[in-house]
Amino acid sequence: MSKEKSEEFKSENISRREFLRKTGILAGGTAVGASMLLAGCSNGAATTAADAEKWDYETDVVIIGLGGAGACAAIEAHDAGAKVLVLEKQAEDHHFPNTRMSGGVWHNPVPTGDRDARVEYVKAMMSGENIPGKLEGEQPHVSTEMAEMFADLIMENEKFLLAQDPDLDPEGMKAGGDASFPMFPKFKEAQYGRTVSTRYKEFAKAVPDLPPYKQAKVNKASGEAFFWALVEEGLKKKRPDVQILYQTPATSMIKRNGEIIGATATSKDGNEIKIKANKAVVLTAGGFEYSVPMRRAFLEGPGVKGWCFYGSPDNTGDGIEMAIQIGASLAKVAKSASRIEPAFPHGEKYEELGLKMGTMSRVSSSKNSCVVDNFGKRYTNEHIITDSTQPYRYQFYKEAVKYDMLNMDYPRTPSWAIFDETRRTTGSVVSMTNSTVGYSFLPWTKDNMDAINRGWIIKADTIEELAAKIMADSDNNGRMIAENLVKTIKNFNEYCATGKDQEFDRNPSTMGPVDKPPFYAMKHYPGGPNTKGGVDCNAKREVLDWDGKPIPRLFSAGEISSVFKFTYQAGGNITECVVCGRLAGKNAAALTAWS
Repeated sequence: MSKEKSEEFKSENISRREFLRKTGILAGGTAVGASMLLAGCSNGAATTAADAEKWDYETDVVIIGLGGAGACAAIEAHDAGAKVLVLEKQAEDHHFPNTRMSGGVWHNPVPTGDRDARVEYVKAMMSGENIPGKLEGEQPHVSTEMAEMFADLIMENEKFLLAQDPDLDPEGMKAGGDASFPMFPKFKEAQYGRTVSTRYKEFAKAVPDLPPYKQAKVNKASGEAFFWALVEEGLKKKRPDVQILYQTPATSMIKRNGEIIGATATSKDGNEIKIKANKAVVLTAGGFEYSVPMRRAFLEGPGVKGWCFYGSPDNTGDGIEMAIQIGASLAKVAKSASRIEPAFPHGEKYEELGLKMGTMSRVSSSKNSCVVDNFGKRYTNEHIITDSTQPYRYQFYKEAVKYDMLNMDYPRTPSWAIFDETRRTTGSVVSMTNSTVGYSFLPWTKDNMDAINRGWIIKADTIEELAAKIMADSDNNGRMIAENLVKTIKNFNEYCATGKDQEFDRNPSTMGPVDKPPFYAMKHYPGGPNTKGGVDCNAKREVLDWDGKPIPRLFSAGEISSVFKFTYQAGGNITECVVCGRLAGKNAAALTAWS
C-alpha cells in the first residue's frame, strides 16, 4: 500500500478505530473485546506464545478450513516446498463444504480480452469506485492492487484445474459470452465472459435420482466435480503428504510479538491441541451463515429468522471470530450472495435458535407461478431472481429486505411463491442435484408431495382458501389480504394470456397461468449460498489490522474474506477460491520460518 493511500485509510478509519478501542472491542485482540462484539459466540481466547510451550504438531503452513480456497492454498503451499497441515471442522465421511454443495461455476475470461480493461471490470465488481456517481469505493485502500492481481491470476484457473485432474471436461471450461455487467467500465474490451462449468467428461450419464456425492467420478458435475478435482485428486491422491485433520475445528490463533505462529484446535477426541506454524497460517474457514450472533449483528432486516442459506450448516463464523480476537479488521460483513430462497425447519437444534435451512428454488421464476409479498401483491419481475444472463440475481435480496418505514414492517419477508397443480406436477420446485437437498440435509421428492405432507408447502383448493391459510401462518402474522391475492392471480393470468406483463414486464417465455387447482404457496426468504463479507485483506491476501497494516504470518482466502465487496457476478466465490487460495498458499510458503 502506498504511503498516500495508507494515510487516507488511517484518516477515514481513525474515529471507528478509536471507538472500538475505547469500548473494548479491540482490547488488544483479546477474547474480552471480541465477546463485546459477538456476545454468546466465543470459541476461546486468542492464545499467547506463553501458552504454547508444548506443541502437539509442527508444520510450515497451517490451513484452517478445507473448502475450495483451503484446498487451493494447501496445493500451492505444498508445491512451493512447504510442509502443510489442514484443520477441518467436518468429519471426512461427511465433508460437505460450500464449495462442494455449490453449482461449481466460475469465471474464465476470453484470453484475447484487453488486460487493462479486465482490471477495470474486476475493480468495478470488487470496489465500485470506478463507476460514475458512486460516492466511494468499498475497499479503496487495496482496490487497485487487488484488481490487478485478480485480473492476471484468473487467467491461470483453467490450466490449474486441469493440472489437478485431466479427466475434467475442457469443453465446459471454454470461455465466451458476455459478462454480467455491461454498465461497467471497459465492458466490451475486457471480454470477461459469463460463468463456465466444472464437470467430468461423462457427466451426462449421471445416474438419475442418485445424490451427486454418490455418483461415480466420471459422472460428477457442478460443485461436486470442482471439489473432487481439488481435494480427492489434487490433495489426497497427488499430494498425500499434506496432513488433513478431520473433525478438528480450529479454536484460536497463537500470536507472539505481533506475529501469528500457530493455532489451537479441538481434536476428534475432544482434547485441545496446539499446532506450530513455522511460516504462516492461512484462514479459509468460510462465512457466518449459521451464526445467530453474527447474523443478528451484520445482516439486513430480521437477520436471524428472516434469512436462509443453502450451503453448509457448519459455517458458523469461527474464522471471523478468531480473526477478531487477534486484532484483524472487518470489511463489508453484511455483504451476501443472495436472492430469495425457500427454507424449512431443520431439527431441534436449529429451531431453538430460530434458524431455518434454505435450499435452491426452482419455482420463484418458473412457469405457472408468481411471487407475492405478505399482503398478496406482486412486487417484481420474477424472472430476474434467477436469470443467469442478468447481473441482478445475487443482489435480489435487497428487494426482499425492503423496509416499510411508515408501518415499521418488512412486507416481503417472507415472500410467497404461488403456483398451481400444473407446476407441482412438472417437476421438483427445489434443486435436487446440489444445495441442501442434493446433499441429503433436507428430504424432498420430485413430485413435491413429501414437502406438502410435511406442511412445508401450503395446499388449498381455491385462491381464497390459500390466502386464508397463508394468513394463519405465524410468519405472515395475519397480513395477507385475500382480495389482493385473488386480484393479483387474476391479473397475472390475464398477462399470461396476452403475452404481456403490464406491471413488471416479465419475460413472456417464463410465464404460464396459475389456474389449475389445487393451488400452492411456499415461503421464500432473503438468502442464498453464502455470506461474503468478513476479514479484510490486501492483494497479497495478508490479513489487515484496523490501521490497514498486515498482521504478520496470517493470510486468508474464500468467502470469509471475499474480494467481491461491491457486487457479485455468479460464480465469483468459486473463482476467488482458486485465485486467492492459490496466492495465499504460495505467499505463506515463501516466508522465512520464525524462530
